[in-house]
Amino acid sequence: MSTTRVLAPVPGRAVALQDVPDPVFSAGMVGYGAAVDPPRGVIDAIAPVSGKLLKLMPHAYVIMTTDNVGVLVHLGLDTVALNGEGFTTHVNQGDDVTAGQVMITYDVPAIEAKGLNPVVPVVVMDEREPGNVTVAAPVTAGADIGSGAELFTASK
Repeated sequence: MSTTRVLAPVPGRAVALQDVPDPVFSAGMVGYGAAVDPPRGVIDAIAPVSGKLLKLMPHAYVIMTTDNVGVLVHLGLDTVALNGEGFTTHVNQGDDVTAGQVMITYDVPAIEAKGLNPVVPVVVMDEREPGNVTVAAPVTAGADIGSGAELFTASK
């Protein structure tokens, strides 16, 4: 059994996944994990794990670790509709990335100006067993978390 530490891709208030106001994430349809409600400014989103950048869209990215754990970071809810507006990518799909590496600059005020929720869900793709994800103390407490701090661990 392997354990993967998943870091907070952005700073902010840690949020339990079931409290994210989007049923696709809150019900664990994509997978299990946690979320971060970011500060209201322009921020850099980092890689929560090291691995290969499998998918890169302006508003989201998926990194596959060497242990075959796929981690999705989704910057805001329903932000796919913005067609990249409010996001600046700093990496390319297929790149090998390191945990903590800057991936995307995220313009949170631009997202809110469009009436969208800027919360950032982070999930283990296709994880069907919620018990395989152990959230860090700030998530349980709804406390502030720093970018690069442990958000949760995933067991496989």
